[in-house]
Amino acid sequence: MERIDKLRQMLDLSPEDSFLNHAMAMELLGAGRDAEARSVLETLLGRDPGYVGSYYQLAKLLERMGERNLALDWYEKGVNAAQKAGDRHAMNELRMAWDELLDE
Repeated sequence: MERIDKLRQMLDLSPEDSFLNHAMAMELLGAGRDAEARSVLETLLGRDPGYVGSYYQLAKLLERMGERNLALDWYEKGVNAAQKAGDRHAMNELRMAWDELLDE
């Protein structure tokens, strides 16, 4: 929990820092605290829809939580955000994950 505590301290100083929020979500996921990670990722993407890397993480989490349709929505939003940002790699990764989930 030491990393989570350190990230909380940093977030106290910069609560809207997208990188720190994404890092917090990844630590929470690693600790098995999925609901908290989901909340952080949803808040992050609501505030900063251009933070492309978080779409994949949120959609994968929603898949694991059994929320298939919501995961598909987030993959699609991520594809659009990646396309807008000109991030072809992220766009392809998100599209492939979306296609795989559709085929299930």
